[in-house]
Amino acid sequence: MTDSSGHRKPPEASAPEPQKDQEPVVSKPYVMPDDPEPGSVEVLAKEVAEAKDRVLRTLAEMENLRKRTAKEVADARSYGITAFARDVLDIADNLQRALDAVPADARAGADPGLKALMEGVELTERSLHKTLEKNGVQKIDPQGEKFDPNFHQAMYEMPDPSVPPGTVVQVVQSGYTIGGRVLRPALVAVSKGGAKAE
Repeated sequence: MTDSSGHRKPPEASAPEPQKDQEPVVSKPYVMPDDPEPGSVEVLAKEVAEAKDRVLRTLAEMENLRKRTAKEVADARSYGITAFARDVLDIADNLQRALDAVPADARAGADPGLKALMEGVELTERSLHKTLEKNGVQKIDPQGEKFDPNFHQAMYEMPDPSVPPGTVVQVVQSGYTIGGRVLRPALVAVSKGGAKAE
């Protein structure tokens, strides 16, 4: 078949005729997504509980991380200069050795130039110790104290009956702490013999 313009018409599709034996197909009613399904309240309550548990665990982990980080920052502030402070202690030792090298009677009769030099070394040593203290480094001077292996290192024993055994009777080299931790133990001589401590 052709239409009036000369084009050929496609054949029309004929609708299939329903058979008399078949029942008509009925679609299921549409359920809105917001409509609850049977038993869904329990499912939702379980999901909410699980989500709440995850949130609480995450908050606890974040709080622990915050505390750990704050402690690490505080430790870095307190102990960050440990290696530098150990190196500076050598300078403090050398200044002390310079002062100890000149006997007291030689100082008294020394010329003004030597006196000025010794005073300069003393001022430098005091300034160095003040700077160390300002940065948390404290000097340990255990003379006459009971020996403590946490802060002292025994170099040798000396017989001294005037003090109880285990007393520091001589400090060979001063010790230092930083923030309560031992930076360098004091090298000491410890008494042996003597009266028992009460």
